[in-house]
Amino acid sequence: MAEKTLDDRVNNIIGQLRAIKRMMAEDSAACTKTIIQLKAVKAAMASLLEKYLQQNLKSCLESSRTKDKELMKKLVTEITK
Repeated sequence: MAEKTLDDRVNNIIGQLRAIKRMMAEDSAACTKTIIQLKAVKAAMASLLEKYLQQNLKSCLESSRTKDKELMKKLVTEITK
């Protein structure tokens, strides 16, 4: 089975968020199920970030025309938050 593309991952997260929105709008939605879905979205977002960084960090750093230490510091800070 081929690995999911970044676009596939984003689309899955969007679908999960839509489902969560519906669940929250329903009076009968079980709190536990909603929390489980929210945690699944959190994990999916973390996975998306990891894959995006794996595929794009090098080009992101190389596209910076200057070797600005402050820019690199900000980038590392954002990644590690």
